[in-house]
Amino acid sequence: MDINVPRKDIGLDERRKRRRLRREKQRAENVGRAEKMHLARLAGKGPGRHSTELANSAYVGCSGWFYWKWRGKFYPAEMPTSEWFTHYAQQFDTVEINASFYSWPTVANVKTWLRQPGTRAFVYTIKVCELITHVKRFEDTETLVKDFGLIGDILGKRMGCFLFQLPPSYRFTEERLRAILSQLDHTRRNVVEFRHASWWNETVYSAFRESGTIFCSCSGPRLPDVLVRTANDIYLRMHGPERWYRHAYSEGELAEWAERIKNSGARRAWVYFNNDYEGFAPGNALTMRRLLDQTGFDQAPSEVECFRGGSVIIV
Repeated sequence: MDINVPRKDIGLDERRKRRRLRREKQRAENVGRAEKMHLARLAGKGPGRHSTELANSAYVGCSGWFYWKWRGKFYPAEMPTSEWFTHYAQQFDTVEINASFYSWPTVANVKTWLRQPGTRAFVYTIKVCELITHVKRFEDTETLVKDFGLIGDILGKRMGCFLFQLPPSYRFTEERLRAILSQLDHTRRNVVEFRHASWWNETVYSAFRESGTIFCSCSGPRLPDVLVRTANDIYLRMHGPERWYRHAYSEGELAEWAERIKNSGARRAWVYFNNDYEGFAPGNALTMRRLLDQTGFDQAPSEVECFRGGSVIIV
C-alpha cells in the first residue's frame, strides 16, 4: 500500500481500510499504555488521592479544543496552533478531553495537561479510554478503571469528571447495569453516557442515584430529550438533536436547556458542546454560559445534602 498517494486520489474503500488499520494499531497500543499506567499506579507515581474542591456551580465548555475547522471562526486565522489552547482557556474554564478515548494517555500527557493552563483556574473532564467501554465493554475492567483513575490523582485540583461513554449497540440489561456500577471507583466523580435509548428508565435512574453516579443527559439524535439528575451534579452533552456534531443551536434552544438546568435543583452543572464539525461549539458554549448566569444558576455552589437516596429529577 503506497502511503504517499495524495488523499484526494484515494478511493472511499481505501480510506476506510486505512482508517480501520489505524484504529487497530491504536487499540493494540492502548493495551501497552494501560499496562504502563498500571505499573505507575502500583509504584505510587501519582501525588495520592485527595478530594477536589471546585469553585464553580457551572462548568461550560467544549468537547475538545483542537479542531482545524475552528481556524478563522474561533481561532484567528493567523494564530499558530501552539497558541490555540491559551486562546481557548481565555474564554473557558473547562474542556472535555476526547483524545483520551482513542489513545490511553501517558503519565507525561497528563502532566502536560496539568501545566498547560498556567496560573488559570481550569478544570478537565476526561473521557475514559475505549479499551474499557468499547473493547472490553465493562467485562473484567475493574483494575483498568482504577489504573485510569491515576489521571485524576495527577491532575488534582484540575480534575473534573470521568466520562464513560458506551456504544450505541450496548443496550440495557440489568446484568450490564450491575457490571458498570460494580466496577466504577465511586470515590471519583463518574459520569456514564449511553447512546441507546433503552437506558433511559427508572431501574437505571434508581441504581445511579443509590451509587451517586451521574447520568449523562444528551441532546442527540434518537435519544430522549430530557435532563436527568441522579446526583448532586448534572452533566449534559450537546451533540446536535438531528445530526451528530453539525447542529448550530439557536438561543431559544439553549435558553430552554438553561431553564431546565436551573429547575433541576442540582448543586453543579457540567455542560459540554460536541457540535464541533463547523465550529459551532465555542459560540454555543459562550451563549449557554451567559444564559446560565442570567438564570442565577452560575453562582458559587452552596453546601447541600448528599443526593444519594433522593428523588430522581427529570426536566
